[in-house]
Amino acid sequence: MTRNARPNIVLLMADDLGVGDLCCYGNNSVSTPNIDRLASEGVRLTQHLAAASMCTPSRAAFLTGRYPIRSGMVSPYNLNRALTWLGGSGGLPTNETTFAKLLQHRGYRTGLIGKWHLGLSCASRDDHCYHPLNHGFHYFYGVPFGLLSDCQASKTPELHRWLRIKLWTSTVAIALVPFLLLSPKFARWSSVPWKAIAVFALLAFLVFTSWYSSYGFTRRWNCILMRNHEIIQQPMKEEKVASLMLKEALAFIERVKREPFLLFFSFLHVHTPLISKEKFVGHSKYGRYGDNVEEMDWMVGKILDALDQECLANNTLVYFTSDNGGHLEPLDGAVQLGGWNGIYKGGKGMGGWEGGIRAPGIFRWPSVLEAGRVINEPTSLMDIYPTLSYIGGGSLPQDRVIDGQNLMPLLEGRASHSDHEFLFHYCGVYLHTVRWHQKDCATVWKAHYVTPKFYPEGTGACYGSGICSCSGDVTYHDPPLLFDISRDPSEALPLNPDNEPLFDSVIKKMEAAIKEHRRTLTPVPQQFSVFNTIWKPWLQPCCGTFPFCGCDKEDDILPTAP
Repeated sequence: MTRNARPNIVLLMADDLGVGDLCCYGNNSVSTPNIDRLASEGVRLTQHLAAASMCTPSRAAFLTGRYPIRSGMVSPYNLNRALTWLGGSGGLPTNETTFAKLLQHRGYRTGLIGKWHLGLSCASRDDHCYHPLNHGFHYFYGVPFGLLSDCQASKTPELHRWLRIKLWTSTVAIALVPFLLLSPKFARWSSVPWKAIAVFALLAFLVFTSWYSSYGFTRRWNCILMRNHEIIQQPMKEEKVASLMLKEALAFIERVKREPFLLFFSFLHVHTPLISKEKFVGHSKYGRYGDNVEEMDWMVGKILDALDQECLANNTLVYFTSDNGGHLEPLDGAVQLGGWNGIYKGGKGMGGWEGGIRAPGIFRWPSVLEAGRVINEPTSLMDIYPTLSYIGGGSLPQDRVIDGQNLMPLLEGRASHSDHEFLFHYCGVYLHTVRWHQKDCATVWKAHYVTPKFYPEGTGACYGSGICSCSGDVTYHDPPLLFDISRDPSEALPLNPDNEPLFDSVIKKMEAAIKEHRRTLTPVPQQFSVFNTIWKPWLQPCCGTFPFCGCDKEDDILPTAP
């Protein structure tokens, strides 16, 4: 097999897809023939790992090849572990070099279709300092935030649901005070000054306005559709956005097919509210979630068909993955609305448990990669960065730590062992778990220093809060929970000095690795600080005159060349 110079690159990333949701990873209740075709025609990774179990930090690591703590894209708080508002001031720092920027410098035409969720503006609503076009993409069409249940007016709000309940309760309590003060006044029991009543009424109004101005308009503020720097739908028509995105992806391939291109198609599937076209409703055996998975697979098929029709398949590297594991907590009554993580424990937001960080990893490059190969070595979404740099003929930045490893020797069969010896699994800014892949054998050890507390106890998820905590309501382990992932991938049998003679030496080796890893970290601005994560009216993207934002220009604008 020979590797052609500068292949085309198509990256397909699902949102919250469980590793057990695909047939090629063992699912028998959902049909995914197109993704399965990718796996049968390419290389499938079985121990492919996200750098975080939440979307924003995971995507930051994916684009930069670096742990998100290095770029400040992690949160010290349990409330905001992904960027919350398009009107916030945090985002992927402009001094980070994404793989799109590397390939752009190598003559690639680069496009991002779909979800971004890595920030938008810094100081004014139109500066767009964190915009995809400022991070190496020539063309952007999609959703700068992501899909939430809040994007559908008929659905139960998802964003900070429990906080909103508390805010409503507090507001009602404060609003009752003026009425309580009026009662004795009208009953002539006592003389309460009108000024005091007015102060409490004003306080209730200010409290209500301070939070409802953001949370009350989440659909309009966060659920928008953009083409490059222009807002074309506010709020977006969520039932049509998937079709529009697919149309844009196919148009992008048609426009740039005569030169090397990078297409990053970032699905809104399979995040709640699980919006599927009518022809896919009731299509699967697994309810709304299965319908959404099968629609996503159909979209993958359309993109693969376009590559075939343009005779581009042999010289195109196609990669399919998810940003993190399936989300276990979303429910509609007793029906789960999130994904299935197979045999692996935990899910989205759960620190280092396998179910939250194991992701599908499928590579197809017919002229280079052997069809049907399966690789069980530990790999990371961060590895895409140095891998794309290598195949695109670029060079990695020398002024920063790159945590990813070039996967091509492993994918091509020139190497049988992953270059990752240690991988560090963070939950926000907190290091929860360490993985050690011994160089001289196939053993993979994994130590949990911190694990989330499930609620109700024994359920395997945090149904009380909607997502597990990184700190506070967690369990600290001293000594740490130790597992041999190579023999116990379900993390069901914790080891101890009585049943594992190497326990002490393994823990000692891991603690030395943690110490060395922490020496490589340098202080950076925290993108998830309180100031950065709060909603700011002056940063809110707006089509029209703020606060009367709203438009639908989709039918009026033709796609522009990247």
